Amino acid sequence: MKKKYPVIDIARTGQNIKRIMKFKGLTVKGIQEFLELSTPQSIYHWFDGRNLPTIDNLYALSELFHLPVDALLIGDRKFECKCRSDIHQRVFAYYERFIEFKAG
Repeated sequence: MKKKYPVIDIARTGQNIKRIMKFKGLTVKGIQEFLELSTPQSIYHWFDGRNLPTIDNLYALSELFHLPVDALLIGDRKFECKCRSDIHQRVFAYYERFIEFKAG
């Protein structure tokens, strides 16, 4: 049965965090120290899609990456463009393609 509400894709979210980390030139050790984690295992579990960061860690990662929390999460939520002008619809279409590229 398909869920009636948006769901976070844990595996793709972990890969997204890993991709952003590499893009920003950060290391697992650096993230571990920033989040004050005793071991890096939880970070590797995020990357493997075993679990998600806690809300506190997502919030801290958003600060470290200079991105909103929503940009770290990959889910199945679909946005609808309720724009009337052509320019807004084109920008929204570009945004949707960007999000698909970023998630891939």
